[in-house]
Amino acid sequence: MKTNRRNFLKTAGMAGAGMMAGGLSSCAGNRSPGGAPAAEREHKQLFNMYGFAAPPLKTVRVAVTGTGRRARTIIKSLCHVEGVRFTALNDVVPKEAEMALETIKKTSPVPQSPALYAAGDEDEWKKMCDRDDIDLVVIGTPWHLHTPQAVYAMKSGKHAATEVPAARTFEECWQLVETSERTRKHCIQMTNVCFGFFEMQTLNMARQGFFGEIIHGDGGYMHHLIDQIMRYGYYRNMTRMRYRAERNGALYPLHGLGTMAQIMDINHGDQFDIMVSLSSNDFLMQARARELAKTNPFYEEFVNAKFVGTMNTSIIRTKRGRTIMLQNDMISPRPYDRIHQVSGTKAIARAYPEPLISVDPKQGWLSEKDAKFKEIEEKYTPEITRRVGDLAKEIGGHGGMDTVMAWRLIDCLRNGIPMDLTVYEAAQWSSVIPSSVWSVAHGGMPVSIPDFTCGAWKTNKRCMDIQLERGGTTKLI
Repeated sequence: MKTNRRNFLKTAGMAGAGMMAGGLSSCAGNRSPGGAPAAEREHKQLFNMYGFAAPPLKTVRVAVTGTGRRARTIIKSLCHVEGVRFTALNDVVPKEAEMALETIKKTSPVPQSPALYAAGDEDEWKKMCDRDDIDLVVIGTPWHLHTPQAVYAMKSGKHAATEVPAARTFEECWQLVETSERTRKHCIQMTNVCFGFFEMQTLNMARQGFFGEIIHGDGGYMHHLIDQIMRYGYYRNMTRMRYRAERNGALYPLHGLGTMAQIMDINHGDQFDIMVSLSSNDFLMQARARELAKTNPFYEEFVNAKFVGTMNTSIIRTKRGRTIMLQNDMISPRPYDRIHQVSGTKAIARAYPEPLISVDPKQGWLSEKDAKFKEIEEKYTPEITRRVGDLAKEIGGHGGMDTVMAWRLIDCLRNGIPMDLTVYEAAQWSSVIPSSVWSVAHGGMPVSIPDFTCGAWKTNKRCMDIQLERGGTTKLI
Protein backbone atom coordinates (compact mmCIF):
# COMPACT_ATOMS: atom_id res chain seq x y z
CA MET A 1 0.00 0.00 0.00
CA LYS A 2 1.48 3.30 -1.02
CA THR A 3 0.47 6.92 -0.93
CA ASN A 4 2.54 9.98 -1.69
CA ARG A 5 2.69 13.70 -0.93
CA ARG A 6 4.47 16.76 -2.26
CA ASN A 7 6.68 18.79 -0.03
CA PHE A 8 4.57 21.87 0.64
CA LEU A 9 7.57 23.84 1.77
CA LYS A 10 8.91 23.77 -1.81
CA THR A 11 5.79 25.22 -3.36
CA ALA A 12 4.17 27.43 -0.79
CA GLY A 13 6.23 27.96 2.35
CA MET A 14 4.90 28.54 5.83
CA ALA A 15 3.03 31.45 7.36
CA GLY A 16 3.21 32.01 11.09
CA ALA A 17 4.07 28.98 13.20
CA GLY A 18 3.52 26.01 10.92
CA MET A 19 0.88 27.17 8.45
CA MET A 20 1.11 24.97 5.37
CA ALA A 21 0.05 27.17 2.49
CA GLY A 22 -0.03 24.43 -0.10
CA GLY A 23 -2.48 21.91 -1.48
CA LEU A 24 -2.58 18.24 -0.75
CA SER A 25 -3.46 14.97 -2.39
CA SER A 26 -2.97 11.53 -0.95
CA CYS A 27 -2.76 9.57 -4.21
CA ALA A 28 0.00 9.44 -6.80
CA GLY A 29 -0.70 11.51 -9.87
CA ASN A 30 -3.79 13.22 -8.50
CA ARG A 31 -4.33 16.93 -8.16
CA SER A 32 -6.41 18.61 -5.52
CA PRO A 33 -9.60 20.26 -6.82
CA GLY A 34 -9.23 23.88 -7.81
CA GLY A 35 -5.68 23.48 -9.06
CA ALA A 36 -3.91 23.01 -5.73
CA PRO A 37 -0.61 21.14 -6.23
CA ALA A 38 -0.61 17.40 -5.64
CA ALA A 39 1.60 15.40 -3.32
CA GLU A 40 5.16 14.25 -3.86
CA ARG A 41 6.99 12.14 -1.21
CA GLU A 42 6.06 8.52 -1.00
CA HIS A 43 5.06 6.82 2.20
CA LYS A 44 4.81 3.06 2.27
CA GLN A 45 2.93 1.73 5.26
CA LEU A 46 5.53 -0.01 7.39
CA PHE A 47 3.02 -1.69 9.69
CA ASN A 48 -0.73 -1.29 10.07
CA MET A 49 -1.37 0.08 13.56
CA TYR A 50 -5.09 -0.45 13.08
CA GLY A 51 -6.00 -3.44 15.19
CA PHE A 52 -2.52 -3.59 16.72
CA ALA A 53 -2.43 -4.95 20.27
CA ALA A 54 0.68 -4.20 22.31
CA PRO A 55 1.76 -6.73 24.95
CA PRO A 56 -0.47 -6.44 28.04
CA LEU A 57 0.73 -4.43 31.03
CA LYS A 58 -0.53 -5.39 34.47
CA THR A 59 0.68 -2.03 35.75
CA VAL A 60 0.84 0.98 33.44
CA ARG A 61 3.69 3.27 34.46
CA VAL A 62 2.73 6.82 33.48
CA ALA A 63 4.79 9.97 33.01
CA VAL A 64 3.24 13.37 32.28
CA THR A 65 4.83 16.29 30.47
CA GLY A 66 3.00 19.60 30.79
CA THR A 67 1.09 19.53 34.09
CA GLY A 68 -1.13 22.61 33.79
CA ARG A 69 -4.87 22.85 34.36
CA ARG A 70 -5.91 20.48 31.59
CA ALA A 71 -3.30 17.84 32.41
CA ARG A 72 -4.24 17.87 36.08
CA THR A 73 -7.81 16.99 35.13
CA ILE A 74 -6.53 13.94 33.25
CA ILE A 75 -4.17 13.10 36.12
CA LYS A 76 -7.09 13.14 38.54
CA SER A 77 -9.04 10.75 36.32
CA LEU A 78 -6.04 8.44 35.94
CA CYS A 79 -5.66 8.32 39.72
CA HIS A 80 -9.00 6.51 39.84
CA VAL A 81 -8.04 3.83 37.29
CA GLU A 82 -6.79 0.50 38.54
CA GLY A 83 -3.21 -0.36 37.64
CA VAL A 84 -1.89 3.18 37.08
CA ARG A 85 1.41 4.19 38.68
CA PHE A 86 2.84 7.66 38.12
CA THR A 87 6.59 7.52 37.52
CA ALA A 88 7.48 11.12 36.68
CA LEU A 89 6.04 14.60 36.14
CA ASN A 90 7.56 17.33 33.99
CA ASP A 91 6.85 21.03 33.61
CA VAL A 92 9.05 24.05 32.95
CA VAL A 93 7.15 25.83 35.71
CA PRO A 94 8.04 24.14 39.03
CA LYS A 95 4.80 25.23 40.68
CA GLU A 96 2.72 23.43 38.04
CA ALA A 97 4.56 20.15 38.58
CA GLU A 98 4.25 20.52 42.34
CA MET A 99 0.49 21.10 42.01
CA ALA A 100 0.20 17.94 39.88
CA LEU A 101 2.11 15.98 42.51
CA GLU A 102 -0.23 17.30 45.17
CA THR A 103 -3.23 16.25 43.04
CA ILE A 104 -1.87 12.70 42.88
CA LYS A 105 -1.19 12.54 46.61
CA LYS A 106 -4.68 13.80 47.45
CA THR A 107 -6.54 11.73 44.85
CA SER A 108 -4.80 8.40 44.36
CA PRO A 109 -6.00 5.64 46.72
CA VAL A 110 -2.52 4.15 46.34
CA PRO A 111 0.46 6.10 47.75
CA GLN A 112 2.57 7.44 44.90
CA SER A 113 5.68 9.61 44.71
CA PRO A 114 6.60 10.33 41.07
CA ALA A 115 9.89 12.06 40.33
CA LEU A 116 9.72 15.73 39.36
CA TYR A 117 11.46 17.12 36.29
CA ALA A 118 10.82 20.79 36.91
CA ALA A 119 14.10 22.63 37.13
CA GLY A 120 13.13 25.07 34.39
CA ASP A 121 15.09 23.34 31.62
CA GLU A 122 13.07 23.39 28.38
CA ASP A 123 14.43 19.92 27.46
CA GLU A 124 13.89 18.17 30.78
CA TRP A 125 11.01 16.26 29.26
CA LYS A 126 13.55 14.40 27.13
CA LYS A 127 15.45 13.30 30.22
CA MET A 128 12.17 12.07 31.65
CA CYS A 129 11.28 10.14 28.50
CA ASP A 130 14.69 8.46 28.55
CA ARG A 131 13.84 6.66 31.80
CA ASP A 132 13.33 2.93 31.48
CA ASP A 133 10.45 2.73 33.97
CA ILE A 134 7.79 4.42 31.82
CA ASP A 135 5.16 2.72 29.64
CA LEU A 136 3.00 5.70 28.68
CA VAL A 137 3.79 9.40 28.26
CA VAL A 138 0.79 11.71 28.63
CA ILE A 139 1.32 15.04 26.86
CA GLY A 140 -0.44 18.17 28.11
CA THR A 141 1.94 20.85 26.84
CA PRO A 142 1.13 23.71 24.41
CA TRP A 143 0.06 22.59 20.94
CA HIS A 144 3.36 23.15 19.13
CA LEU A 145 5.08 20.62 21.41
CA HIS A 146 2.61 17.77 20.98
CA THR A 147 4.18 16.16 17.92
CA PRO A 148 7.85 16.55 18.95
CA GLN A 149 7.14 15.07 22.35
CA ALA A 150 4.97 12.22 21.04
CA VAL A 151 7.60 11.31 18.45
CA TYR A 152 10.40 11.39 21.03
CA ALA A 153 8.37 9.29 23.46
CA MET A 154 7.68 6.61 20.84
CA LYS A 155 11.31 6.54 19.74
CA SER A 156 12.20 6.10 23.43
CA GLY A 157 10.04 2.98 23.58
CA LYS A 158 6.93 4.50 25.18
CA HIS A 159 3.33 4.77 24.12
CA ALA A 160 2.14 8.36 23.71
CA ALA A 161 -1.19 9.96 24.55
CA THR A 162 -1.44 13.62 23.61
CA GLU A 163 -3.98 16.33 24.14
CA VAL A 164 -5.65 17.75 21.02
CA PRO A 165 -4.52 18.60 18.46
CA ALA A 166 -1.89 15.91 18.03
CA ALA A 167 -0.32 17.84 15.13
CA ARG A 168 -0.55 21.26 13.51
CA THR A 169 0.90 20.63 10.03
CA PHE A 170 0.73 17.87 7.44
CA GLU A 171 4.41 17.14 8.01
CA GLU A 172 3.79 16.61 11.73
CA CYS A 173 0.87 14.30 10.94
CA TRP A 174 3.13 12.13 8.82
CA GLN A 175 5.83 12.14 11.50
CA LEU A 176 3.35 10.67 13.97
CA VAL A 177 2.21 7.97 11.56
CA GLU A 178 5.67 6.99 10.40
CA THR A 179 7.07 6.87 13.94
CA SER A 180 4.18 4.84 15.33
CA GLU A 181 4.41 2.32 12.48
CA ARG A 182 8.19 2.06 12.81
CA THR A 183 8.27 1.67 16.59
CA ARG A 184 4.94 -0.16 16.95
CA LYS A 185 4.03 2.14 19.80
CA HIS A 186 0.57 3.57 20.20
CA CYS A 187 0.05 7.29 19.60
CA ILE A 188 -3.34 8.35 20.91
CA GLN A 189 -5.01 11.72 20.53
CA MET A 190 -7.06 12.19 23.70
CA THR A 191 -10.28 13.37 22.07
CA ASN A 192 -12.44 13.22 25.17
CA VAL A 193 -15.77 14.01 23.48
CA CYS A 194 -15.60 10.63 21.75
CA PHE A 195 -16.34 9.28 25.22
CA GLY A 196 -19.22 11.67 25.92
CA PHE A 197 -22.31 9.75 26.93
CA PHE A 198 -24.72 10.93 24.21
CA GLU A 199 -21.91 10.69 21.65
CA MET A 200 -21.27 7.06 22.58
CA GLN A 201 -24.99 6.37 22.51
CA THR A 202 -25.41 7.79 19.01
CA LEU A 203 -22.33 5.85 17.87
CA ASN A 204 -23.98 2.69 19.14
CA MET A 205 -27.25 3.69 17.45
CA ALA A 206 -25.40 4.17 14.16
CA ARG A 207 -23.70 0.79 14.42
CA GLN A 208 -26.99 -0.91 15.23
CA GLY A 209 -28.61 0.63 12.14
CA PHE A 210 -30.97 3.00 13.96
CA PHE A 211 -30.24 5.90 11.60
CA GLY A 212 -30.25 3.77 8.44
CA GLU A 213 -27.56 4.97 6.07
CA ILE A 214 -25.65 7.92 7.48
CA ILE A 215 -26.00 10.92 5.17
CA HIS A 216 -24.58 13.91 7.01
CA GLY A 217 -23.18 15.04 10.31
CA ASP A 218 -22.89 18.44 11.98
CA GLY A 219 -20.25 19.06 14.60
CA GLY A 220 -18.87 22.14 16.25
CA TYR A 221 -17.15 23.83 19.11
CA MET A 222 -18.82 27.01 20.23
CA HIS A 223 -17.30 28.06 23.53
CA HIS A 224 -16.98 31.67 24.72
CA LEU A 225 -13.31 31.66 25.75
CA ILE A 226 -12.05 35.10 24.70
CA ASP A 227 -11.62 36.16 28.33
CA GLN A 228 -9.32 33.21 29.03
CA ILE A 229 -7.50 33.32 25.70
CA MET A 230 -6.65 37.01 26.04
CA ARG A 231 -6.21 37.22 29.82
CA TYR A 232 -2.60 38.06 30.54
CA GLY A 233 -0.83 35.08 32.07
CA TYR A 234 -3.75 32.65 31.90
CA TYR A 235 -1.91 30.50 29.34
CA ARG A 236 1.87 30.29 29.58
CA ASN A 237 3.45 32.65 27.03
CA MET A 238 -0.09 33.49 25.91
CA THR A 239 0.13 30.59 23.46
CA ARG A 240 -3.58 30.35 22.71
CA MET A 241 -3.73 34.00 21.67
CA ARG A 242 -0.51 33.73 19.66
CA TYR A 243 -1.78 30.67 17.79
CA ARG A 244 -4.88 32.62 16.79
CA ALA A 245 -2.75 35.45 15.44
CA GLU A 246 -0.64 33.13 13.26
CA ARG A 247 -3.13 31.55 10.90
CA ASN A 248 -6.76 31.58 9.86
CA GLY A 249 -8.97 28.52 9.69
CA ALA A 250 -10.54 25.82 11.83
CA LEU A 251 -7.86 25.76 14.53
CA TYR A 252 -9.73 23.58 17.04
CA PRO A 253 -12.14 21.34 15.09
CA LEU A 254 -11.51 18.02 16.83
CA HIS A 255 -14.41 18.03 19.29
CA GLY A 256 -17.01 18.25 16.56
CA LEU A 257 -15.08 16.20 14.03
CA GLY A 258 -13.99 13.11 15.96
CA THR A 259 -17.41 11.83 16.91
CA MET A 260 -18.73 12.25 13.36
CA ALA A 261 -15.67 10.53 11.92
CA GLN A 262 -16.32 7.54 14.17
CA ILE A 263 -20.00 7.38 13.25
CA MET A 264 -19.04 7.44 9.54
CA ASP A 265 -16.37 4.75 9.97
CA ILE A 266 -13.56 7.02 8.78
CA ASN A 267 -10.31 5.04 8.43
CA HIS A 268 -12.23 1.77 8.55
CA GLY A 269 -14.79 1.66 5.76
CA ASP A 270 -14.84 5.27 4.60
CA GLN A 271 -12.30 8.05 4.25
CA PHE A 272 -12.17 11.84 4.07
CA ASP A 273 -11.89 13.05 0.48
CA ILE A 274 -12.06 16.84 0.02
CA MET A 275 -12.64 19.85 2.23
CA VAL A 276 -13.67 23.47 1.77
CA SER A 277 -13.35 26.08 4.50
CA LEU A 278 -14.29 29.73 5.01
CA SER A 279 -13.79 32.10 7.92
CA SER A 280 -15.63 35.27 8.85
CA ASN A 281 -13.69 38.41 9.69
CA ASP A 282 -12.30 38.81 13.18
CA PHE A 283 -14.91 40.97 14.88
CA LEU A 284 -13.61 40.83 18.47
CA MET A 285 -9.99 39.87 19.14
CA GLN A 286 -8.16 42.79 17.52
CA ALA A 287 -10.55 45.24 19.18
CA ARG A 288 -9.91 43.56 22.54
CA ALA A 289 -6.12 43.70 21.96
CA ARG A 290 -6.29 47.44 21.24
CA GLU A 291 -8.29 48.04 24.38
CA LEU A 292 -5.93 45.95 26.52
CA ALA A 293 -2.87 47.68 25.05
CA LYS A 294 -3.99 50.95 26.66
CA THR A 295 -3.06 49.57 30.08
CA ASN A 296 -0.68 46.68 29.32
CA PRO A 297 2.21 47.18 26.84
CA PHE A 298 2.35 43.42 26.21
CA TYR A 299 -0.63 43.71 23.86
CA GLU A 300 0.93 46.43 21.71
CA GLU A 301 2.39 43.89 19.27
CA PHE A 302 -1.13 42.56 18.65
CA VAL A 303 -3.00 45.82 17.95
CA ASN A 304 -2.58 45.25 14.21
CA ALA A 305 -2.59 41.45 14.29
CA LYS A 306 -4.73 39.57 11.80
CA PHE A 307 -6.47 37.19 14.15
CA VAL A 308 -8.33 34.08 13.03
CA GLY A 309 -11.89 34.71 11.85
CA THR A 310 -14.47 34.67 14.62
CA MET A 311 -16.48 31.88 12.99
CA ASN A 312 -15.05 29.21 10.73
CA THR A 313 -17.32 26.90 8.74
CA SER A 314 -15.85 23.88 6.97
CA ILE A 315 -17.39 21.08 4.94
CA ILE A 316 -15.83 17.66 4.34
CA ARG A 317 -17.00 15.15 1.75
CA THR A 318 -16.09 11.49 2.24
CA LYS A 319 -15.18 8.86 -0.33
CA ARG A 320 -18.64 7.31 0.11
CA GLY A 321 -20.37 10.63 -0.56
CA ARG A 322 -21.30 11.63 2.98
CA THR A 323 -20.74 15.16 4.27
CA ILE A 324 -19.69 16.72 7.56
CA MET A 325 -20.14 20.38 8.44
CA LEU A 326 -17.89 21.78 11.17
CA GLN A 327 -18.25 25.13 12.89
CA ASN A 328 -15.68 26.65 15.21
CA ASP A 329 -16.15 29.82 17.28
CA MET A 330 -14.35 30.31 20.59
CA ILE A 331 -14.71 34.08 20.69
CA SER A 332 -18.26 35.39 20.26
CA PRO A 333 -20.77 35.24 23.17
CA ARG A 334 -22.52 32.06 22.07
CA PRO A 335 -23.73 29.45 24.56
CA TYR A 336 -21.61 26.29 24.70
CA ASP A 337 -22.48 24.03 21.79
CA ARG A 338 -20.85 21.02 20.12
CA ILE A 339 -23.95 20.52 17.91
CA HIS A 340 -23.37 16.79 17.31
CA GLN A 341 -26.21 16.19 14.87
CA VAL A 342 -26.41 12.85 13.03
CA SER A 343 -28.64 12.60 9.95
CA GLY A 344 -29.54 9.29 8.35
CA THR A 345 -32.09 7.82 5.96
CA LYS A 346 -34.30 6.67 8.85
CA ALA A 347 -33.70 8.99 11.80
CA ILE A 348 -31.84 11.99 13.16
CA ALA A 349 -30.39 12.90 16.56
CA ARG A 350 -28.95 16.09 18.00
CA ALA A 351 -27.14 16.75 21.28
CA TYR A 352 -27.49 20.52 21.84
CA PRO A 353 -29.07 22.48 23.42
CA GLU A 354 -30.59 19.25 24.72
CA PRO A 355 -30.55 15.63 23.49
CA LEU A 356 -33.19 15.18 20.81
CA ILE A 357 -34.16 12.30 18.51
CA SER A 358 -36.54 12.23 15.56
CA VAL A 359 -37.82 9.10 13.82
CA ASP A 360 -40.77 10.77 12.09
CA PRO A 361 -40.61 14.32 10.67
CA LYS A 362 -44.37 14.67 11.11
CA GLN A 363 -44.09 13.98 14.84
CA GLY A 364 -41.03 16.17 15.27
CA TRP A 365 -38.41 15.88 18.00
CA LEU A 366 -38.49 13.53 20.96
CA SER A 367 -36.86 14.91 24.11
CA GLU A 368 -35.70 13.26 27.32
CA LYS A 369 -39.13 13.75 28.89
CA ASP A 370 -40.80 11.55 26.22
CA ALA A 371 -41.33 7.86 26.87
CA LYS A 372 -40.21 6.93 23.35
CA PHE A 373 -36.91 8.79 23.86
CA LYS A 374 -36.32 6.92 27.12
CA GLU A 375 -37.10 3.63 25.38
CA ILE A 376 -34.53 4.38 22.66
CA GLU A 377 -31.98 5.51 25.25
CA GLU A 378 -32.34 2.32 27.26
CA LYS A 379 -32.02 0.13 24.19
CA TYR A 380 -28.94 1.84 22.77
CA THR A 381 -26.95 2.76 25.90
CA PRO A 382 -23.63 1.01 25.22
CA GLU A 383 -22.04 -1.41 27.64
CA ILE A 384 -19.12 0.95 28.28
CA THR A 385 -21.58 3.44 29.81
CA ARG A 386 -23.33 0.79 31.86
CA ARG A 387 -19.99 -0.49 33.13
CA VAL A 388 -18.30 2.73 34.27
CA GLY A 389 -20.65 5.63 33.45
CA ASP A 390 -22.11 6.37 36.88
CA LEU A 391 -18.78 6.26 38.70
CA ALA A 392 -17.11 8.28 35.93
CA LYS A 393 -19.72 11.01 36.35
CA GLU A 394 -19.09 11.00 40.08
CA ILE A 395 -15.31 11.30 39.58
CA GLY A 396 -15.87 14.06 37.02
CA GLY A 397 -13.78 15.58 34.26
CA HIS A 398 -16.05 17.29 31.71
CA GLY A 399 -19.06 15.46 33.10
CA GLY A 400 -17.22 12.16 33.35
CA MET A 401 -16.04 11.74 29.78
CA ASP A 402 -12.42 12.47 30.74
CA THR A 403 -12.59 9.60 33.21
CA VAL A 404 -14.15 7.19 30.69
CA MET A 405 -11.40 8.14 28.22
CA ALA A 406 -8.67 7.59 30.81
CA TRP A 407 -10.21 4.31 31.94
CA ARG A 408 -10.50 2.97 28.41
CA LEU A 409 -6.92 3.94 27.51
CA ILE A 410 -5.52 2.07 30.50
CA ASP A 411 -7.92 -0.84 30.06
CA CYS A 412 -6.69 -1.40 26.50
CA LEU A 413 -3.05 -1.31 27.64
CA ARG A 414 -3.65 -3.62 30.59
CA ASN A 415 -5.58 -6.17 28.53
CA GLY A 416 -3.32 -6.00 25.47
CA ILE A 417 -6.16 -5.16 23.08
CA PRO A 418 -6.30 -2.70 20.14
CA MET A 419 -6.83 0.95 20.95
CA ASP A 420 -10.17 2.57 20.22
CA LEU A 421 -8.36 5.56 18.70
CA THR A 422 -5.15 4.98 16.74
CA VAL A 423 -2.37 7.11 15.30
CA TYR A 424 -4.40 7.31 12.09
CA GLU A 425 -7.18 9.18 13.90
CA ALA A 426 -4.57 11.43 15.52
CA ALA A 427 -3.12 12.30 12.11
CA GLN A 428 -6.33 12.28 10.07
CA TRP A 429 -8.35 14.48 12.38
CA SER A 430 -5.44 16.85 13.05
CA SER A 431 -4.81 17.22 9.31
CA VAL A 432 -8.14 19.01 9.01
CA ILE A 433 -6.44 22.04 10.63
CA PRO A 434 -3.83 22.70 7.89
CA SER A 435 -6.38 21.66 5.26
CA SER A 436 -8.75 24.34 6.55
CA VAL A 437 -5.96 26.94 6.72
CA TRP A 438 -5.03 26.26 3.09
CA SER A 439 -8.64 26.45 1.90
CA VAL A 440 -9.34 29.71 3.76
CA ALA A 441 -6.15 31.25 2.38
CA HIS A 442 -7.28 30.34 -1.15
CA GLY A 443 -10.81 31.72 -0.96
CA GLY A 444 -12.55 28.50 0.03
CA MET A 445 -11.03 26.35 -2.71
CA PRO A 446 -11.36 22.57 -2.15
CA VAL A 447 -8.33 20.70 -0.86
CA SER A 448 -7.78 16.95 -0.72
CA ILE A 449 -7.23 15.48 2.73
CA PRO A 450 -4.42 12.90 2.94
CA ASP A 451 -5.07 9.22 3.51
CA PHE A 452 -2.70 8.29 6.31
CA THR A 453 -3.77 4.63 6.17
CA CYS A 454 -2.33 4.29 2.65
CA GLY A 455 -5.52 2.66 1.41
CA ALA A 456 -5.90 0.30 4.37
CA TRP A 457 -9.17 2.06 5.29
CA LYS A 458 -10.86 -0.13 2.68
CA THR A 459 -10.18 -3.30 4.72
CA ASN A 460 -9.55 -2.05 8.29
CA LYS A 461 -11.97 -3.32 10.92
CA ARG A 462 -13.57 -1.05 13.49
CA CYS A 463 -11.54 -0.43 16.62
CA MET A 464 -13.80 1.27 19.16
CA ASP A 465 -15.33 -1.50 21.20
CA ILE A 466 -18.32 0.23 22.77
CA GLN A 467 -19.92 -3.13 23.63
CA LEU A 468 -16.76 -4.21 25.50
CA GLU A 469 -16.57 -7.60 23.86
CA ARG A 470 -12.88 -7.35 24.67
CA GLY A 471 -11.30 -5.87 27.77
CA GLY A 472 -13.39 -4.05 30.30
CA THR A 473 -11.73 -5.81 33.22
CA THR A 474 -10.03 -2.75 34.68
CA LYS A 475 -11.79 -1.14 37.63
CA LEU A 476 -12.46 2.46 38.50
CA ILE A 477 -11.41 2.95 42.10
